[in-house]
Amino acid sequence: MRIVDLTTFLSGPSATQLLGDLGADVIKVESLDGDSSRAIVGPTVLGESAYFLANNRNKRSIAIDLKSPRGLEVLKRLIAGADVVFENFRPGVTARLGIEPQTVLAEHPGLVWASISGFGQEGELRDRPAYDMVVQALSGVMSLNGHPGAPAARLGIPAGDVVAGLYAVIGVLAALRQRSETGRGQIIDVSMLRGQLAMLSYQALYTHLNGVAPAPQGAGHDSIATYRSFRGGDGRELVVTANTPRMWQGLCRVLGVPELIEDPRYVDAASRLRNKESLWAILEARFAERPASDWVDALAEASVPVALVKNVLEALNDAHDAGDGSLVVVANEAASFENVATPIRFVGSAPVPPTYPPTLGADTVDVLVSELGFSETEVESMIADRVVVASPLAEPVA
Repeated sequence: MRIVDLTTFLSGPSATQLLGDLGADVIKVESLDGDSSRAIVGPTVLGESAYFLANNRNKRSIAIDLKSPRGLEVLKRLIAGADVVFENFRPGVTARLGIEPQTVLAEHPGLVWASISGFGQEGELRDRPAYDMVVQALSGVMSLNGHPGAPAARLGIPAGDVVAGLYAVIGVLAALRQRSETGRGQIIDVSMLRGQLAMLSYQALYTHLNGVAPAPQGAGHDSIATYRSFRGGDGRELVVTANTPRMWQGLCRVLGVPELIEDPRYVDAASRLRNKESLWAILEARFAERPASDWVDALAEASVPVALVKNVLEALNDAHDAGDGSLVVVANEAASFENVATPIRFVGSAPVPPTYPPTLGADTVDVLVSELGFSETEVESMIADRVVVASPLAEPVA
């Protein structure tokens, strides 16, 4: 399965990396300056931005000047042999480049074309630029994050980008399945804003039925009083999700307050929610008597869902120590780093070995000569005229 990846930054690259992890041949088409995420400020490996490295393994890179006629011809030849094209340009850019998807599909009816944009291909917002925090804000997601009385807070992960990428992959896989029966591809339009609205889940229906916008969720839950975080005596936080009567009873017994089980104020879920403030005060006082890890051990023993609130470093260290494939080492001759792996597992099948994210134009010559049929002389001319850029690529470590 060949994917032509015209995407930059995060929503598209995260999607095409997932497909590469699943075994697709992903050819990343970059400008002569490269994906702008290569220059994001932050940690680097051999001068390459960690932001870029996190989302571009299992890909090949060719660098083309798409504004030149010769560069456009290279891209069109590449698309002609592809199964899927991914792009996250603003609406209208593909038409200006000369690769408007309806026209391309008329020539290649079996092609699947996936477009990711901030607000979709239609509508009054279509031409606005959008990044992750913009769609978190417009969708209501930011209003739910953080604590009551505090300013709205963005999620600390790029949910707007990653969720759009996941929905795009789902759409592509569905379109490929349909193509296997009809022989025809189609155009997929994924909006980052629509992806965030979909993430509202039950909160969207709650709001519709109540006619009132929910408050920031803080450490709790709108429907379950015993679904929240607490602080242990050592200052560390833990979360408890005692959703069922059995879990509620187990929580009371472990905390040494069995009398709450029959207390009329807390006898059922509705009563606990109605009287949550007084209940929280009792539970918080009990949790403060022992270190958080003690409570975690005791509650887990009683089959009450519980966990310490860990920071990202702790979570990654745990994943490393578990050795369960949650992390993957990506390496070439010059460098290596450990990153989060695709979480999908096929039981009985080995995962696709990760290849190091490509340097800019690392595969330009190979793709143009070996796969697109250009002669070496033609490629040399294109390099000299800066129609394309080529650079060497270190071989992956076995």
